[in-house]
Parts: sequence; structure tokens; C-alpha cells
Amino acid sequence: MSPRSRLVLPVLWLGGFNLRATALAVPPVIPQVHRDLGLDYSAIGGLTALPTFLLAAAAIPGSLLIARLGARRALLVGMAAVAVGGTLRGVGTSTVVLFAMTLLMGVGVALSQPAFPTLVKEWTPRRIGFATALYANGMLIGETAAAAATGALVVLLGGSWQLALAVWSIPVVVLIGLAAAGTSEASAPVDEGPVGRWPDFRSRQLWMVGLVFGLASAGYWGTNAFVPDFLHATGHAELQSAALTSVNACQLLASALVLAAPGRLVGRSWPFVASGALLALGCAIIAASPGIGTIIGAGFVGFTTALTLVLTLALPPLLAGPRDVHTFSAGVFLICYLCAFVGPVVGGAAWDVVRAPQTPFVVLGLAALGSMAVAAFTSYRPQPSAPVPVPEAGPGAP
Repeated sequence: MSPRSRLVLPVLWLGGFNLRATALAVPPVIPQVHRDLGLDYSAIGGLTALPTFLLAAAAIPGSLLIARLGARRALLVGMAAVAVGGTLRGVGTSTVVLFAMTLLMGVGVALSQPAFPTLVKEWTPRRIGFATALYANGMLIGETAAAAATGALVVLLGGSWQLALAVWSIPVVVLIGLAAAGTSEASAPVDEGPVGRWPDFRSRQLWMVGLVFGLASAGYWGTNAFVPDFLHATGHAELQSAALTSVNACQLLASALVLAAPGRLVGRSWPFVASGALLALGCAIIAASPGIGTIIGAGFVGFTTALTLVLTLALPPLLAGPRDVHTFSAGVFLICYLCAFVGPVVGGAAWDVVRAPQTPFVVLGLAALGSMAVAAFTSYRPQPSAPVPVPEAGPGAP
């Protein structure tokens, strides 16, 4: 393995870390943002959901960028936008600046994310399940680190939530350096036809996979958005850090499970169905048992949404042909993150109307049941243009 190829796995892991850490640094400071900027619950839901909306809106441009520049260069462009937006979103106390820089950061993440399934297939064709679980593990650790450390950063930085948000751009700059200096573009496949540009929205499989992922993702993003204010509203504000850490730390268990046994879980229906059912249970526990129950329910949400995440991210390299991995990924992300955006917004609007803090988790629980139902009728067989997947190689394989 060459020195440049040795950096492939670290780049995948750190890339996953940065996809989520920058966005998930916001929920721990929501009460301070709420106080300083005077935002209502709908605006808070919109702020938290804005990156997910952009993951949907920029998924197709991300696919086009990959077709034009290649997956590696598209990753570098996207991460540069994340670094700039993540650093500047905390400048001053302006609502306009906060939303504008969150917009830029979200576009950067959206342009980068479709590149990862393509890079996994290009860089590690015999270890797709393992490499996917590895970069998903980076995403999950990024979420956990942001949830657990952002509050402490605010204290260390003199109470400035703006500076605390900017700190999370440092790992993005490190990733850009490693990816630029330590990786290279893969050779173009021979006789595979033209590179795809647009997702095939006539594909039933694309819609089903996107909906399974999206309805579950709404539960994850919505829980991170509403747990802080839910605990404040129910008199358990002291449990905020523990609850956010629970929802994100329990995701690591799912990542470890897939890392240990990718061949037994990837491409099968039953893990998605089970995850949807347990996600609905987690939302019900949160709504019915404020306090310690919120921490327990958040753990259910974290584990189940992470399992759905990792297993879904492994599907594009397995289901699509080599030239269409990025288009299939972009289509799945578009559908997924539209659902993930709508979930918190609907949950926040329902809270404003009903005036009951449990309301958002009822909405998210219904979405989880929808994910379970769709998963039961989804096909996980490769598309006709895709090659037959090879068995997962051992640890020493490239």
C-alpha cells in the first residue's frame, strides 16, 4: 500500500466526522441562541433543519459537480465551503449572518456528501461495507463530540457560543490538507459508458431507499433539535447534556455492530424494519417520560437512526453501477433530507400550535413507523447495470 493510499481510510473517517460535527454543534447552544436572538420555536426548528434542507437542495448540484470534477475534487470544494461557513456563522449576534453562514456551510456539506459513496467504491472496491461503516463511524463520533463538547467550549471561551461554533472548522481544515496532499483521483473505469449526471427518479428502488432513510433521519435531526427545549419546558434542563450525549453516543454502538459484521447486515431488509420500530419506541419513551426517560429514549433514537444511516450509505456502491454511484447517492440524499427537513419544521410548528412539549416527538414517532413500513417493501437487489457485489475482503485488502 503506497503512502498516499494509506491516507485513504483516515480521510474517509475524518470526512465523515466533519459532515456532522459542524451541523450538530448547534443544538447544545440553542438555548443561548434562543435567548440572544429572540427566535421562536419554528425558527429554531428551521435553523436546526436548514443544513438538512440544503443536503436535499444541493444533492443534485453535488452529483453534477462530481461528474465534472471527479469525487475527490468535489470533496475538496465542498469542504472549503464548510470551513468558511462554519467559521463565519458565529460572527456577531446577527440572525442574518447566522442563517447565511449556516446556508453556506450546509451547501458545502451537501456538495461533499455524494462524493463519499463514490470514493468508497473507487478507493476500497473490495471493502465497501467496512469502508462505509468507517466513514459513518466518523460521522457518528463527530455528532457525539459536538453534542458532548460544545457546551464545555462555550464555558472555556467566556460564554461565547459564536466562538464555540467556529472551533469546529479546525478539523475541516485538517481534512482539506490531508485529502489534497495524501490522496489522488482514481483511474476512470474502462468501458463503463458515460458518467451519470442525474438520478433516475423513475426508479422505485431509489424512492424507497430514500424514504426509509429520510423518515428515520427526521427522528434523529428532530430529536437533536427539540430535546434541549423539551427538557427546559418540562423542568429537567440539567439533563440536556446527558440526553444529547445519549442520542449521539448510542449511535457508536450501531457503527461498531456494522464494522464487526457488515456481511450479515448490509443489503438486508430486517435491520431497517427493526430500526423503524425501535425508533418509534424511543420517541414514545421521550414523550411519555420527561427526565431520565428522555435519556433512555434518546439512546433508542441514536442507535436505530445510526443503524439505518450506516446500512443506507452502503447501498449506493452495492446497488448502482460504477458510473452511477454518485447519481444514486444524490437521489437518495435528496429524498432523505427533504424528509429530515420537513420533520423538525412540522414538529416545531405543531409545538407552537398545540403548546405541548411532547408534540414534536409524536410527529417523529409517526415518521419512524412510516420508515418501518416502507422498509418492509423495499428491494435491496442490485440494479441491472450494477456488477454483482464481491464478498467483503479481509482487513488487509485495499
